[in-house]
Amino acid sequence: MPGFLLSFAAVAVLVAGLLSYVASSQPDGLDATTQRGCTVVQVDGAEELQGDCIAKNARDHHLASSPLADYTIDGDDNLTGLAGILGVAAAFAALFAVVQLIRTGRRKDRAASASGTEAESS
Repeated sequence: MPGFLLSFAAVAVLVAGLLSYVASSQPDGLDATTQRGCTVVQVDGAEELQGDCIAKNARDHHLASSPLADYTIDGDDNLTGLAGILGVAAAFAALFAVVQLIRTGRRKDRAASASGTEAESS
């Protein structure tokens, strides 16, 4: 099983690191749906929505200025692949932590049931 996990991790890193450079910069389905009824125009070098759409009510997330926001590193579009690799690493770290918590809980349950069985046989 570890060989499969290592292979899966390698493929995930390659996909995140390489394919992120060819990902579309156009809005995804949710963004496109919320922008229906509006047009995007350039005003003083910034994009602005004009018209009547749901997206006009949107506000930036409180982490929008964080170093890994918008699939980049500090806003540098040339580092999109590295941001993808860091995202995959974070996801695997979270998965590893959850698996370790589950294993620890199972070990404690087995130990508790084993000591309970020994106490009953005494």
